[in-house]
Parts: sequence; structure tokens; C-alpha cells
Amino acid sequence: MGVHDHRQSSPAIVPCAIVTLSDTRTEETDKSGKLIKDLLTETNHKCVDYQILHDDYHSIQNIIKDLSKREDVHCILLNGGTGISVRDTTYEAVRDLLEKEMPGFGEIFRMLSYQKDIGSAAILSRATAGIYQNTAIFSMPGSSGAVKLAMKDIILPELSHIRHEIEKQL
Repeated sequence: MGVHDHRQSSPAIVPCAIVTLSDTRTEETDKSGKLIKDLLTETNHKCVDYQILHDDYHSIQNIIKDLSKREDVHCILLNGGTGISVRDTTYEAVRDLLEKEMPGFGEIFRMLSYQKDIGSAAILSRATAGIYQNTAIFSMPGSSGAVKLAMKDIILPELSHIRHEIEKQL
């Protein structure tokens, strides 16, 4: 069975939780969280939870653990905290939980960022993805441009396929 066959037998709708990691954003100012919601809706996926948290290692791990226990959450979409400043702890929090990594997500994201948008500054991004407790986890930068690139070019084209692959092992 090839990738096209897998896509055909993949679930049409994947329920997702969105978590914006920021010390300054509110629901009114969170353009990236809203963009993720809109893109999910446009592609017939569902946002079943939306939260804004401070970029804190333990808070990030706790929200991932809590959301992954829910039967109605099959994917967690994190945005923010993937840079290299002292306050950016998202990468470490996610990395330390993942049971299976999808290194291709970060690699492709940085390549596309380099080619389409920000040039060599792409090396500053620590976007990552993987699986935790049968839940897909995507961690992307918090800028609207980065979210749009990650969602449209990488995540949404493969989201159903990824869920199909996870369900095969259940």
C-alpha cells in the first residue's frame, strides 16, 4: 500500500487542540492561534480545544500530557517558544516527552523557511514534531508567517495520513 492509498483510507477529520505559548498574547491578539483555527476549519478538521500558556517547561509538558489523555484530541498544534532565547523552552519540553520523533517536519520547515521567507535566519527555528501517547504533536514558531507555512505546506497535507499511521498501531 503506497502513500496515496494511505491518504485515501485516512480519517477525513482530525480533532486538534491548539496551544499558543506566549508571555504576552491574549485571545484577542493571538493572530497565529486564530490562523491555525481558520486553516483547520477550511480543511474540515476540528479545533476541540484552544489555550494560551506562558512558555514554561513544566506547563508545556503538563498541557501535552493532559490533552493527550483526551479521546477527542488526536493532534496538538503548539505555536511559539521555538527560538533560542532564554525564555524559549518549548523545544525542550516537547522533545523530552516524544516517544517517536518526526525529524522531517523540522527539517522541511527550516528548508522552506530558508527558501521562501527568512533565508539563513531559519537556523534559529527549533520547530519539531512527533508522537506522544498516540497523539501527533507539532511545535512551530509563533509568527503568523511561520504558522501559515507549517500548516499549509506540511501539516495539513499530511495530518490525516499521520493519524492513519498512528491508528494502525492501536
